[in-house]
Amino acid sequence: MQTISIRTRELPPANAGRVLVVEDEFLIRMIVSDYLREIGYTVVEACSGDEAVAVLRSGVLFDVVFTDVRMPGSTDGLALLAYVRATQPGLPVVVTSGHLLPALALAGGAVEFLAKPCGLEQVAEALCAATSGR
Repeated sequence: MQTISIRTRELPPANAGRVLVVEDEFLIRMIVSDYLREIGYTVVEACSGDEAVAVLRSGVLFDVVFTDVRMPGSTDGLALLAYVRATQPGLPVVVTSGHLLPALALAGGAVEFLAKPCGLEQVAEALCAATSGR
């Protein structure tokens, strides 16, 4: 099981918006989502890339996507990134992984990459940076 730090520090106010959190590990998804809600984000959760694609196809608008790479199903995080780039090229995607080299995610169009394990404050900072130009 992957771990994520729950140590937090004072952050600048979040550039609050709607974020799609895509993570197959329930506890990680719950901790990240709860924290993002606490700092002002509206969070929609997906437990797989396939579920995330379905949510995106439903017409719900997001300010940013935060996705893991290795997930069950036919759509992993890189395939989800490619889907977002093809269908919503202006939607920023932040990728996280404990197994992937950052260059692969960034070359695929991710605006930020976080190596796991990462802290909640790093997630918040990456999302703020990803949405600051929108």
